[in-house]
Amino acid sequence: MIIGFIRHGKTDWNALGKIQGQTDIPLNEEGIRQAQLLADRLAQDVHRWDAVISSDLARAYRTASIIADKLNIPLLEPDERLRERFYGEVEGTTEKERLERWGDDWRAMDTGKEPDESVRARGRAFLDEQYERNPDRHLLVVSHGSFLAQLFEELCGDMGTQFIGNMSYSILELQDGRWYPLLYNCMRHLES
Repeated sequence: MIIGFIRHGKTDWNALGKIQGQTDIPLNEEGIRQAQLLADRLAQDVHRWDAVISSDLARAYRTASIIADKLNIPLLEPDERLRERFYGEVEGTTEKERLERWGDDWRAMDTGKEPDESVRARGRAFLDEQYERNPDRHLLVVSHGSFLAQLFEELCGDMGTQFIGNMSYSILELQDGRWYPLLYNCMRHLES
């Protein structure tokens, strides 16, 4: 099984530095353009994809639909297990607002954020189900930055320590029960 993992395109909240979490914010014009750039790249790529699936949040689903249209592949029903982590009280806040409200250690405070283990478990459950259904499928998955970072760390160790940028593209292959990175956090399609 080969999975291409994509973080959704840019939103207005990304531009403002606000944590979105599971708040349903749509792509902005730049995010739509970014999705089109990646779709163009994928159309020329050596990898051929069988389908694309996304989280049920609008920014991921719109990104996936742009890619599916360009590649002429099925857009599967969205899966809520691919949603971004729930960030509790910090959703909708900027870094400045977080520092003013909770101080420098806001990340360590209990603000209702979904635990890493929960994010990883739902990502793993999704992948296990996909493998059981169709182990030979080449699937594109459009999701979210923190979710992908946690999943990469779960599957491949310390891969998730890098910031996962908007419209980043990574490819993992499952071989003999282990996931191997073929491409990680690539954004060269945005350089044109």
